[in-house]
Amino acid sequence: MVEDNQNLVVNLFGYLEPRSYVLDVARDGGAALELALTQQYDAIVLDWMLPKMDGLTVVRRLRGAGSTVPVLMLTAREDLDDKISGFRAGADDYVTKPFALAELEVRLEALMARAQGRKQMLTVADLQFNIATREVRRGARELQLYSAINNLLEALMKASPAVVHRQELETVVWGENPPDRDLLRAHIYELRRRVDGPFAVKLIQTVPKLGYRIVAPEEESG
Repeated sequence: MVEDNQNLVVNLFGYLEPRSYVLDVARDGGAALELALTQQYDAIVLDWMLPKMDGLTVVRRLRGAGSTVPVLMLTAREDLDDKISGFRAGADDYVTKPFALAELEVRLEALMARAQGRKQMLTVADLQFNIATREVRRGARELQLYSAINNLLEALMKASPAVVHRQELETVVWGENPPDRDLLRAHIYELRRRVDGPFAVKLIQTVPKLGYRIVAPEEESG
């Protein structure tokens, strides 16, 4: 909650905390930006008129830094031009004061649900992995993967573009009891055949003496 009105902060905490929300509060824009860039939040409720840095600048800087945290602007500025400015700066929703606490909660729930849905999809180049359904697609084509290589692909995509060491990948498939034979190589071969084989752009790479990684061509760095 980013709000400099103490009474409003008390009301918001009093309403949301009994409903199992865990809240932080910032009283000015500078403190809000620092918290938002160093902590993990499900959503931010952001006032516009703040000391040190206004809410519009806060959300612009968040988006400029690559943050995708849902932001709900809660402000007395109700003109259409203000609302348009808020959305263009990167806000996800906009509520004007005075407001009903129940409406604010419903809007927060909707924002967080949409954000959680986005987190369920891993994407590298034109390859997509739906964590919830285990469906894998490359471009318009659905790929059929058996369980072991499906799990390997998930681990590689979650780490992308970083390298995942062989031992980590063996743990993904076999837990703490990997087989004596080098079956990981066979699984990686099959994963490559299905994910890269039919396509001109190859995404899965071997990193000698370390492991493997999956990376979009534009993210490669040597």
